[in-house]
Amino acid sequence: MITLVLGGARSGKSRIAQQLASASQLPVVYIATATALDEEMATRIEHHQHNRPSEWRLRECPLDLAVALQEETQQSQTILVDCLTLWLNNQLFEKPEQDFSTLFDELVNSLSANNAKVIFVANEVGLGIIPLGEVSRKFVDEAGRLNQQLAQIADKVIFVAAGLQLVLKDNTK
Repeated sequence: MITLVLGGARSGKSRIAQQLASASQLPVVYIATATALDEEMATRIEHHQHNRPSEWRLRECPLDLAVALQEETQQSQTILVDCLTLWLNNQLFEKPEQDFSTLFDELVNSLSANNAKVIFVANEVGLGIIPLGEVSRKFVDEAGRLNQQLAQIADKVIFVAAGLQLVLKDNTK
């Protein structure tokens, strides 16, 4: 089962995703995609570390997410990926000229032999004004494409605003 949890910054999406992971009654592996490039980001990472159960296994994966998912989905467990937006940011920073359609296809294909419950957290960044800079526009465009592609294959999609959930799709019933 694949769940996508979308929302804005500080909307409560990570908290809700963690609640879903805990409720699964399976072992949880937390795939962290963030990199601490500055002090503010290091503080955010520390906040997330303090808010997740200590028994969860951590796997840091700033770039090679498809490989990590291929490995982790072989087991019966819950995988919480937090977050796709930071993973995309890392991709744009490290490999700005790559083919993002191919990258997203590889990510989706990594879920084909899925024995796990996978929960993705992603920011919905397309609700605001159109960014001025080229890189910022590319980021918003690619984030929108990635979210759409995952929403298509997800069994459940939840939008979070102000800590409240709105289920956009639920094929689990």
